[in-house]
Amino acid sequence: MRSKPDRHAQPSAPVWLKTLAYGGLVFLHFPIAVILINAFLAGDGEQTHFTLRWFNEAFAREDVMSAIVLSLKVASVATLLAMVMGVMAAAALYRRHFFGKQTITTVLILPIALPGIITGIALLSAMNTLDIAPGFWTIVVSHATFCVVMIYNNVIARFRRMSHSLVEASMDLGADGFTTFRHIILPQLATALLAGALLAFALSFDELIVTIFTAGHEVTLPIWLLNQLSRPRDAPVTNVVAIMVMLMTALPIMAAYYLTRGTGTVEGSSR
Repeated sequence: MRSKPDRHAQPSAPVWLKTLAYGGLVFLHFPIAVILINAFLAGDGEQTHFTLRWFNEAFAREDVMSAIVLSLKVASVATLLAMVMGVMAAAALYRRHFFGKQTITTVLILPIALPGIITGIALLSAMNTLDIAPGFWTIVVSHATFCVVMIYNNVIARFRRMSHSLVEASMDLGADGFTTFRHIILPQLATALLAGALLAFALSFDELIVTIFTAGHEVTLPIWLLNQLSRPRDAPVTNVVAIMVMLMTALPIMAAYYLTRGTGTVEGSSR
């Protein structure tokens, strides 16, 4: 006997649609593959061979290491500031209805929605008005303005899925606000907060446009890569650094995805 066809089975996509989909993936990832391959190749004019020489040269260069360290410091501090501001903003706007709430939400999201060049010019104008010299802290503050969106969106979404009865029960049992936040709210927000922090770190680490306007004489890793475009002889080392940037941005994003996957239902929340 022939088995009956499954009525719930999804129809297969046409060949032309699959071709376009795979072609788009190849178009997007082919340049990355070229960079990856060239980072491991060296030639003597006649033959090309596999080597780790460019990795050794990249890690031996002081300008590369100082740019990496600076980008790591900026991303870390900006993420910490964004975590504080994002959690406070989400806690203030959650379950509160007042005049101007939507305006505040729009203002929080605006820095990441605007083109980077607009945000950079606005920040530079503000620094010039306040007579603040561009440097490390101006980069941190400028990055925190758009990193806070990542924290706010993750935390406010978790707040909306968390049952408020847990907070009310804690307060009824005599716990103050700080104790309730530490033992009830924070554990519920942990994975969402960590995922938002990883996304914010990745966003800050490879930010270029806003950084150009607020860095002054500081050279972060994306600015270093931009300067290398005028030095074709350093292309192999540039490829190695580009791989490092891709890893430093892709790994936190993947980690954030796996941390928030399957967290739609929060323990103790109503179903």
